[in-house]
Amino acid sequence: MSSKVLLLLLCLAALPAEAARTLLVFGDSLSAGYGLPQKTGWVTLLEQRLAQEGFDYNVVNASISGETTVGGKNRIESALRKYSPDVVVVELGANDGLRGARLDDIRRHLAMIVEACNRIRARVLIIGMRLPPNYGQEYSQGFRDLFSEVARQRGAALVPFLLEGFAGERRLFQHDGYHPTAEAQPRILDNVWPHLQPLLVKSK
Repeated sequence: MSSKVLLLLLCLAALPAEAARTLLVFGDSLSAGYGLPQKTGWVTLLEQRLAQEGFDYNVVNASISGETTVGGKNRIESALRKYSPDVVVVELGANDGLRGARLDDIRRHLAMIVEACNRIRARVLIIGMRLPPNYGQEYSQGFRDLFSEVARQRGAALVPFLLEGFAGERRLFQHDGYHPTAEAQPRILDNVWPHLQPLLVKSK
């Protein structure tokens, strides 16, 4: 081996490894793993899927049970500064809707969260939610639509409904009727993954 080739190999070996990217999950109890055994929530399953598919991301779960869009709006800037994420999954709004918050307020707070992410050039995935029929047709439809409206207006990707395909299966929910069981978590990930994958970058 020539001295030039040896020198080149030594130089390449000295280069720092490419740093893993960061994916921030910014949600409420549906992402925080409320009522679930440890490491069974969909965010933990997402970490495993990323590794299996060859994506080198550190997953940070900054979800808080009971969180609302106004709470998320108030803490998004500090979370972005702390973690510098490349991708942000925003799963907020369900608690607002269940409390009958004004749709304009939910929409505005959600948009502010996405705008903060846009300012640091993070790719954003908004996760849509829906309400039970007892909230009335007008409110329920407006709530359903606001997620796609914000995504379209702010250039974010969208999961139309986190609980798609099993929302009516009572056995897949805990006793409170709102939080999915551990058995349902892979189905949640399957709803998220097709919309998240296009936002991801594989390491070279």
